[in-house]
Amino acid sequence: MSVEGLWTLVIATPIGKQVAELELSTKEGTLHGVARSGGEETALTDLALDGNRLTWAQSITKPLRLNLTFDLTVDGDEMTGKSKAGRLPSSKVTGRRVP
Repeated sequence: MSVEGLWTLVIATPIGKQVAELELSTKEGTLHGVARSGGEETALTDLALDGNRLTWAQSITKPLRLNLTFDLTVDGDEMTGKSKAGRLPSSKVTGRRVP
């Protein structure tokens, strides 16, 4: 399964929907990723694809300083799952590959 490419993510957070752009690529056999939102660009860490399950962590500073973890299931050009920020409740995440 290939997850490479550009994705638009919508995260339903307690402070409203947040939209992010996710760019995934493979370099020398290793999956790499970058997330962009609100003028901020963040490298993804602990990025892993196991079957159709995609997981990663990232730190953000906008709208709040948070360490996030993501756990998504990829189905073709769509992904769904959740994001977690510390002790806060999980947030629903949906994603769509940009053609």
